[in-house]
Amino acid sequence: MVGILIARTVGGFTRSRLEARSQDPLMSNFLGNTIKLVFTLVATMLALQTAGLSGVAGGLLATAGVSTLVLGFAFKDIGQNFIAGMILAFNRPFHINDTVQVGEVIGKVKALKFRYTHIKTFNGQDVHIPNADVLNKPVANYTKDGFFRWEFLVGIAYEEDIDTARQIIQSVLDSHKSVVHDHIHENFVAEDELATSTVNLKVFFWVETLDFKRAALVTRGEVMRDIKVSLEQKGISLPADIVELKLYGKEKNFPVALLNKREW
Repeated sequence: MVGILIARTVGGFTRSRLEARSQDPLMSNFLGNTIKLVFTLVATMLALQTAGLSGVAGGLLATAGVSTLVLGFAFKDIGQNFIAGMILAFNRPFHINDTVQVGEVIGKVKALKFRYTHIKTFNGQDVHIPNADVLNKPVANYTKDGFFRWEFLVGIAYEEDIDTARQIIQSVLDSHKSVVHDHIHENFVAEDELATSTVNLKVFFWVETLDFKRAALVTRGEVMRDIKVSLEQKGISLPADIVELKLYGKEKNFPVALLNKREW
């Protein structure tokens, strides 16, 4: 009992000291729980020896040595996840409340446990990803440095002036309050493609991602809306896909009816 109490005290002290120095609850919680587990095991072995059950303790160690191979195959995934958790705790590719993407899962990191990483998705799902998968898969951290660049296409009609459309889009980027404006992160517009029906312009702009859901996702929609409204107000048309019908001379009568706006 004293050993268990000491294990809890040492684990809690280690966790609080690491969190105070590094400001990293992810690593401090993981290492605190690991130290607590190690001290508990040591206390259990010492308790057996103190009680005169050294033979039992030795037998447990011997049995553990023999059974390690068997249990290693049976609990291979548990061991992999535990070691992967230790590597993640020291390497720290993310912190608590960072927005990350692991495979198809995107959300905020809530905890790093012995076996899994807890991620809260934006639609409220609690996803527990095995640490081995987190370690082996590419991890995209959207909030590590606080900035993220969005990009999307805007298609204008071929008869429109490209420079005028670029100036209109650039003015929207320069005036939007949620877009990052500094000398490091550049917001710009560039010609991207001569498509079938439109000349496609690609818009690049930076946003802050400390609050990824608001700053990144909502801001992207606001910028797209403002660009559409500004282009339409300036008379720049944004046509849909144009379908071309080819007649090869075999059709003698091909009736075509034009509808006015009231009939539309």
